[in-house]
Amino acid sequence: MACTAEEGHGDNGMNTLDIGFVGLGVMGEPMATHLARAGHRLRLHDADAAAATALARRLGAPAVAADTPAALAEGCDVVVTMLPNGQVVQQVALGERGLLHGLKAGALLLDTSSSEPWLTRQTAASLAARGVAMVDAPVSGAQWGAQEAALVFMVGGDAADLARVRPLLDCMGRAVHHVGALGAGHAMKCINNLITSMTFSATMEGLVLGKRLGLDPAAMVEVLNQSTGGSWITRNHIAQRVLSRSFDDPFKLELMLKDIGIAMELGRDAQLPMPLSGLGQQLWRAAALAAGPCASVSELARWVETQAATPVTPGGHAS
Repeated sequence: MACTAEEGHGDNGMNTLDIGFVGLGVMGEPMATHLARAGHRLRLHDADAAAATALARRLGAPAVAADTPAALAEGCDVVVTMLPNGQVVQQVALGERGLLHGLKAGALLLDTSSSEPWLTRQTAASLAARGVAMVDAPVSGAQWGAQEAALVFMVGGDAADLARVRPLLDCMGRAVHHVGALGAGHAMKCINNLITSMTFSATMEGLVLGKRLGLDPAAMVEVLNQSTGGSWITRNHIAQRVLSRSFDDPFKLELMLKDIGIAMELGRDAQLPMPLSGLGQQLWRAAALAAGPCASVSELARWVETQAATPVTPGGHAS
């Protein structure tokens, strides 16, 4: 449940902080909004400067837009990042006008992006040399979870550092899981999305088969949701995005493919055979190529339909 402004002061012991927030897209904008409503002082930055200015205007004082990550970081206790990948996080943190040039010793970087664990550890090492801590806390819950402060955080880092930012995570989400040392949160996130992506593919193949056999996909989803084949995908995606023919989930297909790739790289480093996931990665690559840049993750479903020449539309017939 989201914190309220009243909860951000005194009674629950939560200190009001100076917080920077970098990355104000589909996820970052509502997350930053929850922190502002909890009474924290916010500095905002985005690659689209107009987005930061517009959000600062909507939130009102004491939220302000910053021209650069370095300017944003000056005086901040905590900086939160919600960015596309670890390379972007590293550039924002360590680049020429990066956070490192404004952060004070004792500050903390809270990265909620879906990043590569090895890059996270590199970034953290550079920050630590300046006395700045880092926690990785990627999320599950999609856009609606960010809007409703119902995100699930998978956290990697020192327990004491987590304790510092736990009140912020509680403002933005419904659950916080400390899964290990720094980088473990990002490892857990890519594993979660690897499993989700394989489930999505298998579910669509099953629905295509059912449609070919004359079954109504809407009825199939109802059965799956009461049976062992049910999943987050059948509960929250198929009827809403596929049967509706909207194919409009705001999460990008290319970002799912990126997370699959991170998981596969970790598997290679661990010398672990992952044949099912390896084949799935090839199929997701083909879907991404067909869908083009910036396509919704929902386009995976349309790609499966196209390969089978069988749209998964509501309705069926008795065989």
